[in-house]
Amino acid sequence: MAARDEAGGDGVLSAPEAASRALAHAGELISRNPVSVTSVEPTDDGWLVELEVLEDRRIPSSADMLALYELELGADGELLAYRRTKRYVRGRADSGSGVS
Repeated sequence: MAARDEAGGDGVLSAPEAASRALAHAGELISRNPVSVTSVEPTDDGWLVELEVLEDRRIPSSADMLALYELELGADGELLAYRRTKRYVRGRADSGSGVS
């Protein structure tokens, strides 16, 4: 019933609530802490949330290794799936395929 309470009684999460739930789930699954939510979009069955995670801190910080993770949430905020979709160096402005 926690999702119902967070969602204002109708059991459907708002985008900010979905982002918050995704951050909480990521904290349970990924050994590193997420840096930011980069996107939140509705799906037919819930939400798709993308998170940026600092995977390897380096000196200088422009060489840090970051990764993007997608988390699929149900309408109630429960985690359905997650995957790492891209890994890249912070200083690279490349939007193409990442380092695996």
